[in-house]
Amino acid sequence: MTGEAKKAFIIAVAGKGGTGKTIITSLVLKLLTEQGRGRVLAIDADPATSLPSALGVRIQKTIGDVREEIASPSQVFFSETMPTDMLIEYTLDEILVHTPRFSLLAMGRSEGPGCYCLINDMLRHFIDKLSARFSTVLIDCEAGLEHLSRRTTRDVDTLLVVSDPTKRGIETARAIKILAEKLQINVRQIYLVVNKVTEDEDVQNALPGLIADSGLTLIGVVPEDEQIRAYDLVGKPIIELPDDSKAVIAVKEIFGKLYKIRLCREELI
Repeated sequence: MTGEAKKAFIIAVAGKGGTGKTIITSLVLKLLTEQGRGRVLAIDADPATSLPSALGVRIQKTIGDVREEIASPSQVFFSETMPTDMLIEYTLDEILVHTPRFSLLAMGRSEGPGCYCLINDMLRHFIDKLSARFSTVLIDCEAGLEHLSRRTTRDVDTLLVVSDPTKRGIETARAIKILAEKLQINVRQIYLVVNKVTEDEDVQNALPGLIADSGLTLIGVVPEDEQIRAYDLVGKPIIELPDDSKAVIAVKEIFGKLYKIRLCREELI
């Protein structure tokens, strides 16, 4: 609407551990930055903090580190000369990593023992405020269901649930969808991405039935890619995969569908 600040478009990527959700996140980010979709904020919400390596970025401090600093009685986080809210906002700006293509914020380890409710509420508030500076926010969620059960993923435009081509992986994807609906998280669209798909005949025969049983809308299939294994072997950033990579081609097709859907939705508003 005229006169209102435009909100960032938020894409979250979730899935069972080992399905390759960080790879999918990295390739979506690659396409966002190459296609000029505006400034992108990538958030690594997984305590494993594997997204920076996939993007070729080093981080010095995470949100988890800031949380511990605020909570620790042995560290003086607060300032007599600066209000607490301004200090937290300043600290988040300090740990935000900027590159010419995107900015990155790592959540780091989850809560330790004790109550972090107030601290988490403060941090979420300032992450929401920070997100308003970007046209797109891309979140690599924690593996499994933890990010949803703690409601750390909220107000998402598109949730991509990544599965490998196995019954267990697709059952977990279905569970993520059900939990998101049960918790009434504001997710406008949920889609299934099946990753690491081989040409094995048994896989090809079983996959359509597994997808149909999931109750999820399939937005794309990403084939097993030898180039990803080669990059992982030497620690080369996944975001640098060439355009002829099988995974890049597949994610590019998914990316195109997402933005067609987005444009259609915006025309209806």
